[in-house]
Amino acid sequence: MVFIPFRRYWSMKQQSSKVQALYDHSKNIFTPSGAPPPSSQALHKLHSILDTVQLADVGLTEETTDDDRGHGFFGFNQLNRVARWAQPITYIDVHECDSFTMCIFCFPTSAVIPLHDHPGMTVFSKILYGSLHVKSYDWVEPSRILESKEPGSPRVRLAKLAADKVLTAPCETSVLYPKHGGNIHCFTAVTPCAVLDILAPPYIEDAGRKCAYYHDYPYSTFSAGKRPEILDGKEEEYAWLAEIETPADLYMRQGVYAGPAIQV
Repeated sequence: MVFIPFRRYWSMKQQSSKVQALYDHSKNIFTPSGAPPPSSQALHKLHSILDTVQLADVGLTEETTDDDRGHGFFGFNQLNRVARWAQPITYIDVHECDSFTMCIFCFPTSAVIPLHDHPGMTVFSKILYGSLHVKSYDWVEPSRILESKEPGSPRVRLAKLAADKVLTAPCETSVLYPKHGGNIHCFTAVTPCAVLDILAPPYIEDAGRKCAYYHDYPYSTFSAGKRPEILDGKEEEYAWLAEIETPADLYMRQGVYAGPAIQV
């Protein structure tokens, strides 16, 4: 029999309980179709659980996510400065099912997940370590679309800025909803950082939940004659978004989840 000191046993038990609690609650409140939507109380409880989660609870430490300290987690030992900036974002699949996805993104400094959407989805994002710049938009409703007859001009849709800020751990969990809260967003790592996401329901192309990428243009980009009247706020709070192909420089690789096992 292997003896585990009580303090270590209790730590493992605590770690497991947080990840398991996330799974159990998510399983109870989310459905494959996203309908009916969870109650505000149920979402608040998930938010509260996420607020308590730390790196160790998912099997990570600052050293394993930091791109300046030897790259032990990523398997790199001696990288020059140029190679370090070329490090990919590491995607760690914690759990995926028909109702939700639980995953972790580990960012090296300056890494970017470009502007993208979460159609019909609710997404909880918990920064576990480091600093992350978040820029997000919501579509203006009713929709305002400009179609240009000029060759090469994009079809654009008007969106309003929801957030443009840097979040630094420890901080409150961020939540975006299908139609508000910044459903279209971009992440840029200010420092090495890690983000735990819960997406519900998950991306499923056959169900109309396909990730689309966008380029944002300042509101003033297009001629005054084509611009619709702004309903409220200032011009700098609006942008025109054009859908683009998946960026070729989006560099991700699969990581291995090393946290407590989830009992399904």
